[in-house]
Amino acid sequence: MNLEKLKDIFSEKFASKENIRSYFAPGRVNLIGEHTDYNGGYVFPCALSFGTYAIGRKRKDKRILLYSENFSEIGVIESSLDELSYNKDDEWANYPKGITKIFKDRGYEIDSGFEILYFGNIPNGAGLSSSASISIVTSILLKDLFDLDIDKVEMSKLAQKTENEYIGVNCGIMDQFIVAMGKKDHAILLDTNTLEYEYAPINLENISIVIANTNKRRGLADSKYNERRSQCESALKDLQTKLDINSLGDLTEEQFEENKDLIKNQTNRKRAKHAVYENRRTIRAANILKKGDIKGFGKLMNASHISLRDDYEVTGEELDTLVSAAWKNDAIGARMTGAGFGGCSVNLVYNDKIKDFKENVRKEYKEKIGYAPEFYIAEIGDGAKKI
Repeated sequence: MNLEKLKDIFSEKFASKENIRSYFAPGRVNLIGEHTDYNGGYVFPCALSFGTYAIGRKRKDKRILLYSENFSEIGVIESSLDELSYNKDDEWANYPKGITKIFKDRGYEIDSGFEILYFGNIPNGAGLSSSASISIVTSILLKDLFDLDIDKVEMSKLAQKTENEYIGVNCGIMDQFIVAMGKKDHAILLDTNTLEYEYAPINLENISIVIANTNKRRGLADSKYNERRSQCESALKDLQTKLDINSLGDLTEEQFEENKDLIKNQTNRKRAKHAVYENRRTIRAANILKKGDIKGFGKLMNASHISLRDDYEVTGEELDTLVSAAWKNDAIGARMTGAGFGGCSVNLVYNDKIKDFKENVRKEYKEKIGYAPEFYIAEIGDGAKKI
């Protein structure tokens, strides 16, 4: 759907097109560095070319009117600057309400209501971070409409705070950070401990990022996510009986191997091994890409998936089937991305092999799992912006 069409829909819903402004925030995919963010490690995500559009303007009163073309059957959801508490019935609109409340609580002056139309073209349920995209596009809009003195790093922190405290999702900062800070044809090597970051160019000549969606409902992900976090915290406590470290991300592979017997529980030891090795893999991956070694990067992606499968045990049959089919069908690199137990894999595939890749992987997956996956060709795009 193009911007002019969205402006027409805005006019239908909110009576005119006068004084409207347009904004965009992307979705994201993490190329490597999975389940490292809450273990004090590095992540390596990039912003995607699809995302969330917002068209909005100020009102003269305190009313807030929110409409999403993706949920047109719900219609316009109304709130007010004086009534921004979480309401389950408001569904998706809790994200813009929450970010507005958190901005106001921080002392940013939002002195009138507003009306916003949203439209997202991030594939639904794919785990490509539509919630962070909504929060950040709303942040960019509020900054612009109300002339707020806030930078994108601070926006990322407030969007994470919205997820954690207002929505009630215990996420790290990676999603919000990359959605805000992304850069075309680059990934970001982000230290989740310090928020220090660097852009790494990705030259994908004749190669595409192909995202494959298992189409599995992700019922397990939340409970298992919390379980993995506590297993890593227990492993860290055992290591801290001898080592002066703040997080698993502080260790090299050698230090881990020398001290792993301090972790008494075998399962926790495997979890910690993944966190340490994946973190070091992620740093190496960014350095390899700087040299233009895309095949070397692909090998590290493959190693990442094996570690997530065997040591962290968050893949499951659907993701393992998808990734092993990709390895057999010319993927330069393939791994699960996101929380696991469903969701997506990310694959690097030569452009002239994409057609065969999709056909063969789909066939193998459907034969084993019983239903087909979906594929999206993704380009690396810019972070959030006014358009």
